[in-house]
Amino acid sequence: MTSPLDPATIDLFGVLAYGELTAFERLAEDARKAPTLSDKHALASMAAAEFEHYRRLHEHLLASGVDPEQAMRPFVAPLDGFHDSTPPNDWLESLIKAYVGDGLATDFYREVAAFVQDDASRALVLEVLADTGQASFAVEKVRAATAADPAVAGRLALWARRLVGEALIQAQRVAVERDALTELLVGGSGDLASMGRLLVRLTDGHTARMQALGLQH
Repeated sequence: MTSPLDPATIDLFGVLAYGELTAFERLAEDARKAPTLSDKHALASMAAAEFEHYRRLHEHLLASGVDPEQAMRPFVAPLDGFHDSTPPNDWLESLIKAYVGDGLATDFYREVAAFVQDDASRALVLEVLADTGQASFAVEKVRAATAADPAVAGRLALWARRLVGEALIQAQRVAVERDALTELLVGGSGDLASMGRLLVRLTDGHTARMQALGLQH
């Protein structure tokens, strides 16, 4: 058995594990909708990578004496709520959701991971947050689509803004309900000024993703 995990780290692993499991499900569904065989292959490979991330988080929780299902359970409702409120209308919107929505969450969890005390846990969190290829794939496909039909860009930009708004609502819900995670972040940051800088970094990351997609000028 590995070292016992504190409540905040258990929460972080729980939300990440459920997030990876739902990412696997969504990427597998996106692969079904993909327009070409090569696109199906790419998305199926990404889905497999997300499931491997989930498996490693699941095993780390077990090895630490934590029931993975109990660790994930508090995050089922808020994450499902986000996905239920933001169903993509087409394949391009699915790509935007995976790149923009998941990207914002990844940035936030990476910030939280910096304050995890257990070295092995922190290293695993950073490993599973690594990009599995979604970023370059989404950018390539969205840029090709908007080049072929510039009118698509406006719709996708509005969709991305909606995703971020819904993601922030669900993040606030998690923060209110899971004190340990919030205390880890606030305690690690040290003061409100540091929290303000964190929000700036999250905003900058989102802006960079939108620029990469060609959806923000």
